[in-house]
Amino acid sequence: MTAELPDWMIPPRPSGWEADDLDRLPQAPRHTELIDGTLIFPVSPQRSWHSRIVENMTFALRQAAIAGFEAEREMTVRLDGKSRPEPDILVTTAAFDPDRTWYAPEDVALVVEVVSDESADRDRSLKPFKYAQAAIAHFWRVEDENGAPAVHTYELDAMTSSYVPTGIHRGRLKTSAPFTIDIDLDGLLPSDHR
Repeated sequence: MTAELPDWMIPPRPSGWEADDLDRLPQAPRHTELIDGTLIFPVSPQRSWHSRIVENMTFALRQAAIAGFEAEREMTVRLDGKSRPEPDILVTTAAFDPDRTWYAPEDVALVVEVVSDESADRDRSLKPFKYAQAAIAHFWRVEDENGAPAVHTYELDAMTSSYVPTGIHRGRLKTSAPFTIDIDLDGLLPSDHR
């Protein structure tokens, strides 16, 4: 026996979903992404570790941001007509628009993915590839190393349209790109967790 899909889950055209369709899917669960014309739904509850890292790193980036930069979470990036992934955190240079539902790649200076079991493959391979192809200058991947965050930083090599590693940060994240940042990574979690 096969279950029938609700009507809203059926693509509106034979070629599949398009980036603008996400704005017309109020029935879709929060954090639904579009990758290559396919809807990606969150399938497991978010771990507290993931939530704390995203929340506290967003705050730390907002504190460090210089004029013209703003950190935001839970917003998609319209990479092309068929892809709108939602990085855990992004740093943008776009002016605030209260009605915005997505950012263009040229308005994004940094994307951050905090790896979870459910999204590990996408966070480690597919999304970095897509972000690099869209010419987003900086990508960070945050891994859980025995409860402590380890931040893998990358910078776009414009010649190859791919990311090159610039460091692995444990305990403290210090970098000068996209602006001067100094984050106590151990401080992102409650002291009894360290």
